[in-house]
Amino acid sequence: MALPQAYAQYNNSKILTAKPAELTLMLYEGAIKFCNIAIKAVEDNDIDKAHQHIIKVERIIDYLRKTLDMSYPVAQDFENMYVYLYRRLTEANISKDLEILNEVNMHLHAIRDNWKLVMDKVAKGEG
Repeated sequence: MALPQAYAQYNNSKILTAKPAELTLMLYEGAIKFCNIAIKAVEDNDIDKAHQHIIKVERIIDYLRKTLDMSYPVAQDFENMYVYLYRRLTEANISKDLEILNEVNMHLHAIRDNWKLVMDKVAKGEG
């Protein structure tokens, strides 16, 4: 078996066996990865690559937004945050604005880090 195929199978099994909170964490990490690639592409003036990766971040944010369970009060906070990030990504994509992409990236890191803290507290029985 070729190494790339083995890695793909490993990733697929990792996703298929992940709990919902772990899947959300993977989505945040994917959004950060694609945002980093978009930032580098803008710096390199690779407009097409920047566009493609900003779209990937937008799709992740859109998916996270669509999967919110609005029966929980905190879901409205996430909704507001996702709407804001999506709007900023759209603005960044139109102008290929590094400042906006860096802002979005900072927010994505903060969200991901807080999500990890919550997961850790729940795992320890504190949540």
